[in-house]
Amino acid sequence: MFAELRVAVVVPAFNEELNVARTVRDVPAFVDHVLVIDDASHDRTFLEASRMRRRGLEVLQHPKNRGVGAAIATGYRRALELGVDAVAVMAGDGQMDPRDLPSLLQPIVDGAADYVKGNRFARGDVWRVMPPARVAGNVALSMITKVTSGYWRLFDSQCGYTVASRRALAVIDAAGLFPRYGYPNDLLARLHAARLRVEDVGVRAVYGPNWRSGIRLTTVVYPMSFVLLRSWMRRLWATRVAPVEVAAAVETEQRCASAS
Repeated sequence: MFAELRVAVVVPAFNEELNVARTVRDVPAFVDHVLVIDDASHDRTFLEASRMRRRGLEVLQHPKNRGVGAAIATGYRRALELGVDAVAVMAGDGQMDPRDLPSLLQPIVDGAADYVKGNRFARGDVWRVMPPARVAGNVALSMITKVTSGYWRLFDSQCGYTVASRRALAVIDAAGLFPRYGYPNDLLARLHAARLRVEDVGVRAVYGPNWRSGIRLTTVVYPMSFVLLRSWMRRLWATRVAPVEVAAAVETEQRCASAS
């Protein structure tokens, strides 16, 4: 537990046999549940994760590849079943520094936020650590996501190091995450439409020796364009056309989650 909160960490993993065991091992001891979601990897990711021995570890496996957003959604659903109070996401590639987890959890503990996300650009070393192409892409998407999500103060939209409260999980699980790359952008718009409080917390940028990019421009431009446009349209509808109906739906989902 962390400050009386039961905490789970969701670890989405695809072809991460070199990193997933270390990621699981490095999750802080105060975490109650570690949920590894193997998204139908072609390598030994499932076996490497399953051989780890630690309290609260579960390794789930998708029968076929569904995408990182779908893997996180599977972890969120399991976390809700376990009745935890807060759920962090730490990717199986080891790019999330476990030392930053308490800082991400603290706004939830303080009641200051429903959802907390990392911001690698809040630390000065990001310009030295992050590859230039990733810097350019992240800056561009962050600026666009300010518009589509409505969270004007947030930055580093593509940072997947996050913590969701149980209140936020009730909304996320009901709405459904975009299954593949682009899920953070879609999720932020959903959270804004649900009138949830989101905070940025500075985290370290980590690019280890085994890091490799799975992003290809040709396979990202179209889905990202679709996600951003759809997210913007959904947010405008929820906040300007039907705010009362959206608020009522959110309240209903949160009551159901609290009762389960």
